[in-house]
Amino acid sequence: MDATTLLTTPSMTVSEFRCDAGPDDTPFAECRTGHSIAYVRAGSFGCQCRAGFFELVAGSMLVGAPGEEYTCTHEHVSGDVCLSFFLSEDLVDALGGRRDIWQVGATPPLPELMVLGELAQTAAGGNSDLGLDEVGQILAARFVDVVSGKARKQTTPTTRDRRRAVEAALWIDANSHAEVDLEQAARQAGLSPFHFLRLFSAVLGVTPHQYLVRSRLRHAARLLSDDDIAVTDIAYDVGFGDLSNFVRTFHRAAGVSPTKFRQASKGKRKILQEQLALS
Repeated sequence: MDATTLLTTPSMTVSEFRCDAGPDDTPFAECRTGHSIAYVRAGSFGCQCRAGFFELVAGSMLVGAPGEEYTCTHEHVSGDVCLSFFLSEDLVDALGGRRDIWQVGATPPLPELMVLGELAQTAAGGNSDLGLDEVGQILAARFVDVVSGKARKQTTPTTRDRRRAVEAALWIDANSHAEVDLEQAARQAGLSPFHFLRLFSAVLGVTPHQYLVRSRLRHAARLLSDDDIAVTDIAYDVGFGDLSNFVRTFHRAAGVSPTKFRQASKGKRKILQEQLALS
């Protein structure tokens, strides 16, 4: 089995697992040391645990609980790919819900979880404005809600909550050129990452990472319009660690490449007129 760690924070670790085991391979048992959810992206496998035996296919989720033993089999097909989220105890406490929901063993392909699992994969590939840590926490919260059968209560932000969110947004914008993650922003607000994510989104209508990316895009648009700095330099100056990611993200937002946006800002109206005709 090949394992690739995609993200490590105090709240969670996200890894991709690729298994090439088949019907002729001997099943092996694993013991979980913490809470986890693994979204099956491709392939299939069976799993025997205390909750029973489950056949998992693309869209299913394997649920891990501390001290539980799991034996996986590949009786029908060879191989599977899973996106796994290993959660800290503090995050599990923040998620709430009954502890026994973590002993269900697995979930079938549920639409409420499948769409978030695919969103997480998109975020892992750098093709979403959402952060992988944000989607992981949203997915974990949705899992708790779905399995427990209880909708999470919507709370009305207080004046203090709103001030916290606004101050956090100002801090994110001022530091958007640097590496900023959910944990850092939550510490600035004096909240746990899970509660900060909920609060920020409720008050401002976007997640912290979405706001971070949009701050970077805003600064990039200004530099493209006002200066003759090379596009590559702008990408790194505003906080994008990868030129191709910057070009892709900017094009998704503006409808044109950074180079064409600069040309339009210099008076080439035909470029923007073409975009208006296409929209």
